[in-house]
Amino acid sequence: MTTQSTPERQISTTVLVIGTGGSGLRAAIEVAEQGKDVLAIGKRPRHDAHTALAAGGINAALGTMDREDTWQQHAADTIGESYLLANPRTVEIVARGARQGIEDLERYGMAFAREQDGRISQRFFGAHTYRRTAFAGDYTGLEIQRTLVRRAEQLDVPILDTVYVTRLLVREGVVFGAYGFDLVDGTRYLIHADAVILAAGGHNRIWRRTSSRRDENTGDSFRLAVEAGGRLRDPELVQFHPSGILEPENAAGTLVSEAARGEGGILRNALGERFMDRYDPERRELSTRDRVALAAFTEINEGRGTPHGGVWLDVSHLPRQTIMERLPRVYQTLLELQMLDITASPIEIAPTAHYSMGGVWVDPEDHSTDVGGLYAIGEASSGLHGANRLGGNSLIELLVFGRIVGRAAVRHSEGLAAQARSAEAVAAARAEIAELLAADGTENVRALQRALRDTMTEHAGVVRDEEGLLAGLRELDGIEERMARIGVHPDIAGYQGLAQAFDLRSSVLAARATLEAARERRETRGCHNRSDYPELDPALQVNLVWSPSGGVTREEIPAVPEEIAGLVREVSSAGKLVE
Repeated sequence: MTTQSTPERQISTTVLVIGTGGSGLRAAIEVAEQGKDVLAIGKRPRHDAHTALAAGGINAALGTMDREDTWQQHAADTIGESYLLANPRTVEIVARGARQGIEDLERYGMAFAREQDGRISQRFFGAHTYRRTAFAGDYTGLEIQRTLVRRAEQLDVPILDTVYVTRLLVREGVVFGAYGFDLVDGTRYLIHADAVILAAGGHNRIWRRTSSRRDENTGDSFRLAVEAGGRLRDPELVQFHPSGILEPENAAGTLVSEAARGEGGILRNALGERFMDRYDPERRELSTRDRVALAAFTEINEGRGTPHGGVWLDVSHLPRQTIMERLPRVYQTLLELQMLDITASPIEIAPTAHYSMGGVWVDPEDHSTDVGGLYAIGEASSGLHGANRLGGNSLIELLVFGRIVGRAAVRHSEGLAAQARSAEAVAAARAEIAELLAADGTENVRALQRALRDTMTEHAGVVRDEEGLLAGLRELDGIEERMARIGVHPDIAGYQGLAQAFDLRSSVLAARATLEAARERRETRGCHNRSDYPELDPALQVNLVWSPSGGVTREEIPAVPEEIAGLVREVSSAGKLVE
């Protein structure tokens, strides 16, 4: 048991949702609408979840602008952009369910941009055959998050904003809850639940430059699932956004929306050359995200980079009115962070780790995992995006699978004759926290986090090779060895140090999975560039599944249904945004 100085709250609920971003809240709403008890917990304020950063838009084949659009074409565009690594069934479920996802948001009161006659406006994004991206200004994710928070409050869904989950509680392969602590006062939480939905994001914070904030996307979902008995799929497939800022250091990786290129922004190297002419002379700045990121990386790597190791993105030639109307968020962000007026000066940018396209292995039908009663959704999961995410798909995925998984979790609960628990699992979770709090070694957790980010940036960034990946694994061994000697010291400001120690454990596991899978994928496909294997290998049109005990195994991808396969083709990005 815990001591008197560290109180423990015990809570029971039907469904526990870990993560209060878009996917977690949508799942919690579905459970509540089914009339069942649900609890959502997160380690960030609910209004400031990662979903709020998504600027561009949300996909659905509504046909409001282009009547020819269909869910089949949406599915085909998704599979083509995935370099044929997406699971066709997952894709079909999202494309078919997208309209319902938009209707759900409308029912909750979301304010979409509309045409004068009241139709929902839809615009082009890169690699879409038709206009199918609905939006709300350049703050779509933020509006979705606000809408879901408001709906959750209407349904009286309890949300705990300061609880850090350290371990899932499992007995004989079936989950029965989770354990964690309060980030402010250290109070322990023992939560019993019939089903658990993991919606705690991906792992792109383990790179030096990332679009994630300091305390998010550190691989929490990956570690929690794996330690419970789950597996990871395609952890090496990480999307690098072409345009993250470099300065100031505490904001490095903050995104400059790709709308800046969509509106006519030009990329130049330190010599003033418009370098996209060399890499994609037809589409230039409107090429796909993976190609633009690779081009910028190559320019920097070959010595044509800017003083801080980036390239220039210039919109200063555009009319000031265009910038203020179409890129207000970009203008404001650069003014606040750098006192830079983008109407007069170029922006220094570089590729930045942005999105985990792989994640926890899930069944395509209901996103159940290898662990009974455990589900994963959103960026924590895998199957939809393959080797390159179609812009606008991440937000619709949250809506579609949030609804499906909420219902699946309720069904699992209703099918239980009793909830079997394990005192040993609870004792192990308590002991894990106690041991870390007693750790008084000389190694600094933050220093080890920096070392890990340096390792991943150096050896598993935009371009990879065998020698670098092996060097990364050796460095990772050294970091793990040093982790045994960390010191954790909670202070008057709270328990952030303990949280960072768990973040480090998650990041190291995610890094090992990424490095080992990247080594196994000896080809270049989408976001995954191997300089020693520059060609796509048809034999590697498979998903790579990783676990600590089994290493990397190959999983065959089901055949694409004929009605979708016939529609897969290269799509022009000319004149389209590529957010």
